[in-house]
Amino acid sequence: MQFPSHDSGAGSRAASAAAESASGLRYQIIGEDMPVLTVELRPGQTVFTESGAMAWMSGNVEMQTSSGGGLGKMFGRMLAGESLFITDFTCTGGSGIVAFAADFPGKIIPIPLAPGQSLIAQKEAFLCAEKSVDLAAHFRRRLGAGLAGGEGFVMQRLTGPGLAFLSIDGTVVEYTLAEGQLLKVDTGHVGAFDPTVQFEIERVKGFANALFGGEGLFLATLRGPGRVWLQSMPVMNLAGRLAGYMPTSAG
Repeated sequence: MQFPSHDSGAGSRAASAAAESASGLRYQIIGEDMPVLTVELRPGQTVFTESGAMAWMSGNVEMQTSSGGGLGKMFGRMLAGESLFITDFTCTGGSGIVAFAADFPGKIIPIPLAPGQSLIAQKEAFLCAEKSVDLAAHFRRRLGAGLAGGEGFVMQRLTGPGLAFLSIDGTVVEYTLAEGQLLKVDTGHVGAFDPTVQFEIERVKGFANALFGGEGLFLATLRGPGRVWLQSMPVMNLAGRLAGYMPTSAG
């Protein structure tokens, strides 16, 4: 089964062209605000995801759910915001398709990883990856960064080789920072970054800025070299805005 054709309306304009990884995995990202990733599997090819992330698949694709490496791996995934179990999808013959849908308005980003290359991502950002990619918990060493950084103490570490896909909320902007180049970010807007990027927290300077500036007491600082992916709409910010409109009980 090959990638399906789309009509000539808005749906086709929102579909990216089919691409292929270095290992021969073909994929396509369809949609803009609520995208879906379709992966075309050849016989024997396997991708994995957290349990419950699959949207649809062809009949010649088999799914197998497991602990994905024992209790240690399960506990690490739980701390990183993922499910305890992972599910493998393997094509048993011919050409098959499996699709993974974003569960929140945002973007799906393909990340090719060389052997030994890693990427640090926020909790729950992982969508799926080739079987050769390792998914593990990444523990923040600095207490201040974990308490006030907006991403928590535990993040996700993806290590190659292979192609991985992240699902990040809102519009995503990528920057490549030079050696020593500094970027200050409102906490919660950091989607992912290279391990070479230093992630720290600094207090907002000035009493009036901290009290009336609307950005809180802390800012995240990202210092190059390396790539960073920033998001325009963290879920916790959206939840905070919506909370004021939620009805409350009279009691």
